[in-house]
Amino acid sequence: MAAAAITGASGFGNWARCAAQQALTQDRLLEFETFGNVSLIHVTDIHGQLKPIYFREPSVNIGTGSNRGAVPHITGADFRRFYGIKDGSPGHYALSAGDFSAMAQAYGRVGGLDRVATVIRAIRADRPDALLLDGGDTWHGSYTTWKTRAQDIVNVMNMLAPDAMTFHWEFTLGSARVAELVEQLPFAALGQNIFDAEWDEPTDIFLPYQVFERGGTKIAVIGQAFPYMPIANPGWMFPEFSFGIRDENMAALVGEVRAGGAECVVVLSHNGFNVDKKMAGLVPGIDVILSGHTHDALPEPVVVGSTIILPSGSNGKFVSRIDLDIRNGRMMGYRTKLIPIFSDVITPDAEVAAMIAAERSPYLKEMTEVIGQTDSLLYRRGTFNGPWDDLICAALLSERDAEIALSPGVRWGPSLLPGQNITREDIFSVTSMTYGEVYRTEFKGAFLKTVLEDVADNIFNPDPYYQQGGDMVRTGGLGYRIDVSKPQGQRISNMTLLKTGEMIDPDRTYIVAGWASVNEGTEGPQIWDVVESHIRKAGIVTVEENNSVDIAGI
Repeated sequence: MAAAAITGASGFGNWARCAAQQALTQDRLLEFETFGNVSLIHVTDIHGQLKPIYFREPSVNIGTGSNRGAVPHITGADFRRFYGIKDGSPGHYALSAGDFSAMAQAYGRVGGLDRVATVIRAIRADRPDALLLDGGDTWHGSYTTWKTRAQDIVNVMNMLAPDAMTFHWEFTLGSARVAELVEQLPFAALGQNIFDAEWDEPTDIFLPYQVFERGGTKIAVIGQAFPYMPIANPGWMFPEFSFGIRDENMAALVGEVRAGGAECVVVLSHNGFNVDKKMAGLVPGIDVILSGHTHDALPEPVVVGSTIILPSGSNGKFVSRIDLDIRNGRMMGYRTKLIPIFSDVITPDAEVAAMIAAERSPYLKEMTEVIGQTDSLLYRRGTFNGPWDDLICAALLSERDAEIALSPGVRWGPSLLPGQNITREDIFSVTSMTYGEVYRTEFKGAFLKTVLEDVADNIFNPDPYYQQGGDMVRTGGLGYRIDVSKPQGQRISNMTLLKTGEMIDPDRTYIVAGWASVNEGTEGPQIWDVVESHIRKAGIVTVEENNSVDIAGI
């Protein structure tokens, strides 16, 4: 089918316009002109967040190669101009970073799975056979998911009744626990690229796809788990499984389901947006890719050939609705809406709210204990740094008596506004993982450069299939220059020890503290304990603007 044959309409709907009139209501947020015969509902990258939060979108999101300057690699005012979003509107607050603290005071928190449930049930009331698809990174990232080994979020998500999900951070629970939880799911666990490591063949636990009949149409949903598991996360936690993009297998499956009568092919993906774009160009026959992993939120799909690709943000901040017109085995048109979950506007679903309260109740006292207060806006997202990670690096330097700190460039974690208390739950929401031990070791200067170069190539390689990381590793006590346009091994220069202003000596040994090592047997205190100790001593936290990274080539 030629791309020109597809007609589409997308965006925020009336909520973008009515916000300027301060007339935001639940009905207007949910308003949608039903279209075609098939509806999809997409949520992704919830990261264990059961309750409403603040979440600031990135102000820096650098793309390279063919993705340079393309969405989602435009931010702030440029993003708003690109999509025609009025400054000061709810669209401004939901989708870009500018004036975040002030706008957060006006528009409030976002997310909360009880509010997400309200939106999902409203869509199902309009389209009873809509498919709800979960893009993964669901069973990870909060105090209670860590304490319960994800039982809390599994119980709550089961109440929302998804039809299928795929996976990433879930595997860091360990393969035995993942298998145990998958057994509890009353829906399909999908991953065409999850193979048995010994036999190099699909597993019995994860289906490659599931076929549904909805709206008089056969819909094949193919799962695509995060392809770079053993690179980005500790392979020793899930040695039975191998991953990879496996786009040849994807192409074969698309052919298989089409031959079996599927009239619509949907890929539920945790590839990341740029990888999804490349895969869409290589694998014909996919109608829709529901994109996860990179936490992008776009009000309109990106179309590659005849495939529409739609990401739906993270942390429960958005729900996407996609209506499709499928006729005679062809997608003739689509209509989409990215629905922001403004928690002060959307009424919580009572049943789900009760379940959330029950899951949190055993841990409420300890996780709501106030550890300190922030004088600064704390957020994580950004290609190179964010105040939350600067605070974590400061804790590593002081608590572990190190010269240099390294913190992983993960994207998950809510934001805190200036003046807010910092609770134990807040700390866990930016540190919680099953391999949070803090190491203290010695690195030669030359090895430090190798580390930075390797991470940089995982992010800035112009070929999306080699973009295997999150954001850039965060550094404390270390400044450097990076030219993202350079080839592998030549991006990093001018490495400086900030405490003394001296250039990093390739032959000198430096004391380095870090966390989230993928190496088995890492020893040290847990990162949340290190950060808590640091914040307790500070009382009130102030994070100065970080200008330690000089960025070139953009």
